Amino acid sequence: MLKERFEYQKLSEFELERMKELGRLCRGDILKMTTVAKSGHPGGSMSSIDMYLTVFANAAVDPKDPWNPNRDRIIVSHGHTSPGVYSILARLGFLNLDDVLTGFRYANSPFEGHVTRGIPGVEWSTGNLGQGLSAACGMALASKITNMDYHVFALMSDAEQAKGQVAEARRFAKKYGLSNITVVIDYNDAQISGHMRNVMFVDIKREYEAAGWRVLETDGHDYEQLYGSIRYALENDDVPTAILARTVMGKGVSFMEDDVSYHGKALSLEECDRALKELGVGDDVEKYVKRRKIFDKPHFDMSEYEIKIDTGESRMYEEGQRVANRDAFGRALADISYFNLKVKGNTPMAVLDCDLKPSTKTNMAERVSPDRFYQVGVQEHNAATIAGALSSQGVITFFSDFGVFGIDETYNQQRLNDLNYTNLKLVVTHVGTDVGEDGKTHHCVDYTGVLRNLYHFELVVPQDANQTDRVVRHVAKVYGNYAIAVGRSKIHIITKRSGEPFFGEGYEFVYGECDLFREGDGITIFSYGQTSHIAVEAADELSKEGIHVSVIGVPCPFDMAKWVGNYISGKHVITFEDHNVHTGLASVLSEFMTDNGVYPKTFTKIGLTDYTKSGTAEMLYKMEGLDVNSLKEKIRKVSVL
Repeated sequence: MLKERFEYQKLSEFELERMKELGRLCRGDILKMTTVAKSGHPGGSMSSIDMYLTVFANAAVDPKDPWNPNRDRIIVSHGHTSPGVYSILARLGFLNLDDVLTGFRYANSPFEGHVTRGIPGVEWSTGNLGQGLSAACGMALASKITNMDYHVFALMSDAEQAKGQVAEARRFAKKYGLSNITVVIDYNDAQISGHMRNVMFVDIKREYEAAGWRVLETDGHDYEQLYGSIRYALENDDVPTAILARTVMGKGVSFMEDDVSYHGKALSLEECDRALKELGVGDDVEKYVKRRKIFDKPHFDMSEYEIKIDTGESRMYEEGQRVANRDAFGRALADISYFNLKVKGNTPMAVLDCDLKPSTKTNMAERVSPDRFYQVGVQEHNAATIAGALSSQGVITFFSDFGVFGIDETYNQQRLNDLNYTNLKLVVTHVGTDVGEDGKTHHCVDYTGVLRNLYHFELVVPQDANQTDRVVRHVAKVYGNYAIAVGRSKIHIITKRSGEPFFGEGYEFVYGECDLFREGDGITIFSYGQTSHIAVEAADELSKEGIHVSVIGVPCPFDMAKWVGNYISGKHVITFEDHNVHTGLASVLSEFMTDNGVYPKTFTKIGLTDYTKSGTAEMLYKMEGLDVNSLKEKIRKVSVL
């Protein structure tokens, strides 16, 4: 059963003495595990340890039930202080102390160099500084959406306050009244290159106050003051509160105190013995050095939550219509948002936007569900992390942006979402050169290659409005990180030879399947997204000349083996894409063929070989050889080989 958070008016003498003793032991643990591992960050862990102990020992968390849905969420933003976190969790009963001291930073251990989600008590994998407050905002927002009364503690370093994403998160928290966040900052004025005031001074207090936060200051090594400040913040929750906890790097060991060289340097065996004697802690480091040689502990798993959602009936776009895939996305999202509110028992849903709602078409969802639409403004990094954290807490989350912002600009944030096994639905519009006149700064021509770097993001590039509609409804119902990439322009509905919509009645999107639009003889075109309808049109026109071409649409990664015999091996294969030709579909297909010893008769890669210019999408496609006539000419040349 969860205890009441910070339940006492003040700490009793017994509790104060208990905390002091735990703090002393934890400092010893920090030195032992970093010395055993011969690496780590002991200095900052020792300055943060007292605020960690105060929060973890008094928040509404239970080591016997660490994933209780009503628990408080504790985010450690400066994840390199993992020795302090692991020590506290072990001393409070979340983890086995011997395992922590033995397995820190060891390959056969879950106790990595930076805190990792899935370990009991660790809510978010961090390490890339400046993202913890955004993650806290996502979780605090989730508590309001799900009507769960938990509090979110964001434990941070002072140096990371220089990052712009922290300022973005402060503004978001104030705008949306996230007074259920309390930030505690380890203000030790020390970082890897020296004192913070010299590396990059930040007036932390004034910056938080300027964003509308309450700011308290306290001694970060005085448990009574720390406890009182946090309890005051909890009792006065009209605005979010930041607590500046003044601390000392390496606190507790005289030769380490305020010495920035111990930020990321472990002690030698001799130094560790000396430090442990000063702390009054026994030196049993050798025991853990020996145990490490045979240590093998499996990693903890991260769990999914069950999704219940009614996505409504699919819309149907007919032959002859020209519809932008982004419009089809917007309508489908609005349908899902409407049914999500209408049908009781649905998993809650939220939509995040970065000041692009008329262009990404999320304004359609805003109209039907304004209370679940969150305008983050021009703060893409913050929005990406908030969206990921929110999606991890039982809220189906759609985050939409232009491709260059939602993927390229926020790659690191999306990478951490991937590491944290979130349930994010990232929908990026205006991909490829289809954004046209905006020019090369806005042509997202690398999204396929970029997302291939993320092991657990599933990419879908729908090929017309009908398929887009089905894809959006599909990803809403399944757990996991999905990226949907769509263009800006209105494009033709793809049809069968009979004239009926290819993705018509009875079609259901299945991830991992591709689409045989046309079946020909010795030439196969593989395409996806905005260029598939062009490939189909070229094939239809060439069939009148007696050149019969197979066209295979590839909306997502697929099982290529089933297409080898009839469409790849010994055939003239063409890849056709509005993408960097070196990192898109052509490279995927090339890799498959060389890995499996499957070779076409010829292999022609049509795509972008450099950045292009401003101009209408139609002009750019013609200039880059991505129009119907250019493709037909390429096919004619191939057909006579």
